[in-house]
Amino acid sequence: MGEEASKGLFLHLPAGHQNYPKGVEDNTHLNTHGANQIAGLVASAIREQGLSIASILKEQPLNSDISYGEKMAKTAMAKLFTDPSFTDTVKGPKWTYDMGVVLEGLLAVWQQTGKGEYYHYVQNWMDRFVSEDGQIRNYKPDEYNIDHIKNGTVLLALYEVTGKQKYLKAAEQLVGQLKTHPRTKEGGFWHKKIYPYQMWLDGLYMAQPFYVRYARIMNKPEIYEDVLNQFEYMENHARDAKTGLLYHGWDESRKERWSNPQSGQSPHFWARGMGWFSMALVDVLDYYPEEHAGRQKLIAILQRTMAAVRKVQDPKTGVWYDIMDLPNREGNYVEASASSMFVYAMAKGLRKGYLDASYRQALDKAYQGLIKEFVRPAAADRIDLEKVVTVSGLGGKKYRDGSFEYYMSEPVKPNDPKGVGAFLLASAEVEAFHQPAIPVKYKVTLDNYYNNEVKKAADGQLKPYHYLWDGEDNNGFSFLGRLFERQGASLATLRAPGNLNNLKGSSVYIIVDPDTEKEASHPNYMAETDAEGISNWVKAGGVLVLLLNDAGNCDLDKINMLSQRFGITFNQDSKNRVKGREFSMGAIAVPAGNPVFSKSQQLYIKELSTMQLQAPATPLITNADAVIMATARYGKGTVFALGDPWLYNEYVDGRKLPPDFQNFQAANEWVAWLLQQATENKQSINLNKN
Repeated sequence: MGEEASKGLFLHLPAGHQNYPKGVEDNTHLNTHGANQIAGLVASAIREQGLSIASILKEQPLNSDISYGEKMAKTAMAKLFTDPSFTDTVKGPKWTYDMGVVLEGLLAVWQQTGKGEYYHYVQNWMDRFVSEDGQIRNYKPDEYNIDHIKNGTVLLALYEVTGKQKYLKAAEQLVGQLKTHPRTKEGGFWHKKIYPYQMWLDGLYMAQPFYVRYARIMNKPEIYEDVLNQFEYMENHARDAKTGLLYHGWDESRKERWSNPQSGQSPHFWARGMGWFSMALVDVLDYYPEEHAGRQKLIAILQRTMAAVRKVQDPKTGVWYDIMDLPNREGNYVEASASSMFVYAMAKGLRKGYLDASYRQALDKAYQGLIKEFVRPAAADRIDLEKVVTVSGLGGKKYRDGSFEYYMSEPVKPNDPKGVGAFLLASAEVEAFHQPAIPVKYKVTLDNYYNNEVKKAADGQLKPYHYLWDGEDNNGFSFLGRLFERQGASLATLRAPGNLNNLKGSSVYIIVDPDTEKEASHPNYMAETDAEGISNWVKAGGVLVLLLNDAGNCDLDKINMLSQRFGITFNQDSKNRVKGREFSMGAIAVPAGNPVFSKSQQLYIKELSTMQLQAPATPLITNADAVIMATARYGKGTVFALGDPWLYNEYVDGRKLPPDFQNFQAANEWVAWLLQQATENKQSINLNKN
């Protein structure tokens, strides 16, 4: 869990508490939440060991305020990776792919909730492996095991969030393995050196999402074709023409006892193998270039795969059997990890538009089936996941012949990491997909013209970096972008002046922290013609967002040329200045009944410029008589103004701010309000047309 996350279990209270006016940091005594966690662990252990006392334990009702994903996350952090292979301080933890699946799932829950405890858990584990010079403890590249690559996606995520070179250096060790990894004659990665000439479905998930993400970060376009080839090779050799399902493995040499002498295919369609393949496809598409011809080929493979998966979905339970096409064969069973993987791929495919709306019914039934068939309460805020097969493979010293009987012989247990990780990903994706969506998909456009700072990227090239959708670091808007996407919007970036033509098709236009000369050698200042074009766009029904900055850090004089058209003048000041980590100095209270922030009570906004208002602008939030936020109706459009960039990752992702600030929740409410404004503006336009 790590030091930072564990503080949530103990008596840590800020100054001002009625029982602890000076605050308290007590790492000995548990708080109520911590006591419940420990009690839940004891109760779960009693049940798992079958002790007689288990019969008198009461089932604790699940906390309905916490999502299934969070409940599974709390179980993972409390119960997984506690055996000596991970806790031995001399030998160090085992470098294993199933930990990587869980850690990636926890990152998804972190992004879904904005709670830093999940991120800290992930980083603390990776830091036990990765030294400051980028060496990976207990990683053995000369084994040429494709499974060893999996954790690289977590390394790259940590690099993009923190910018720490050690994570990139560690990732480059994994790339080094791929550069010399044995391949089939046409170029497919062997699953392992000990399994020569073999490609397994599992291997696509273990390496390709990492490989393509590395290609994007380091600008290695030659990798994209290699990634596409891996999927095409696997589908060409493993797909059954009749069912569309893919066999677990393929042996190019046809020498393995499990392989068909004619086709080289293994005997059965193993569900988790196809689950790995399906997840790999939707994850690779996150980083595969929009303009690359291979992208549509990958989407087509995904569509064929999911069509076959949907055909064998169990109509009774909504989930999938371990051997997918033999539901009625004695001994076969519905399996949790594969079912979670299909839910994840289906939900993400729907949300991203790779799959058509006809999959919605199958997804709803599948997720309901996951909860009913596999989820059991473990404590008020935790769940267990049952019916997870621990492992299934092909060949090896204790020979696995790929027969039905072999697959049925592998042990099934609760909370195996491969199932837990897949369930975390599935839950986060379904919860994102099922966020209240706007009735029409609107485009939210972020300016990268007036704000156009650049810096040297990992590949050595100068690239825009400040307050942008793809920025995962403190200064990025990736968290905010995901919130817009989860409420049904699409994202765009405008690298040209704002005007009616350039903003055509955009419903929300966000200008953040326009440059000064100290930030850009040739700033693109707001011009009178730009202000005229943007105000005409607002008048026609657009939603304009101005997130500026304090005096000295932003072009306030020239941006006022635009804002004053709506009755808003940004002052040349700097309020809410914060010293070090004295976060209370940046606190902004939200009055009850606020029309935008109905649930958020305390925000963190530091070093901002205040505003002077006149009609049509009105204050939204004030602090000590200073206007902090303002809105304006202008023609058929809406303007929102704040003298701070505010909702960049550093202050919404939960890694830095104390939990008593509600910026992440406020961001959710703010996004919903902006999209609602776009909806109402559009309705007003349509009414006037009629």
